[in-house]
Amino acid sequence: MKIPSEGKLLRIFIGEADKWEGKPLYEEIVLLARKMGMAGATAIKGFQGFGCKSHMHTSKLLRLSEDLPIIIEMVDSEEKINQFLPHLDDMVKEGLITLEKAQVILYQASQAKI
Repeated sequence: MKIPSEGKLLRIFIGEADKWEGKPLYEEIVLLARKMGMAGATAIKGFQGFGCKSHMHTSKLLRLSEDLPIIIEMVDSEEKINQFLPHLDDMVKEGLITLEKAQVILYQASQAKI
């Protein structure tokens, strides 16, 4: 797979406890990205953060560590990102989605040894 040198970076900020059809939302977004042939997706778990409601989520206190921040990042062509975005309209009920330019320097997998 080839990504143009001028790609797009999609970031999705959600909570660990967010669900889609009874399953963790972050997992469902990553699985959908794979199903749609996106170049890749990474879900990153934060250890502290807050959003538009200013509720603090932190791993320091057990009772607050049940809904830690999750950031999902994807880099791909503008066309592929634009095809993916409408699915997020249905899936993400609370959170933040950003899109920015990304200069792709390298995107390759190591060659499998035979």
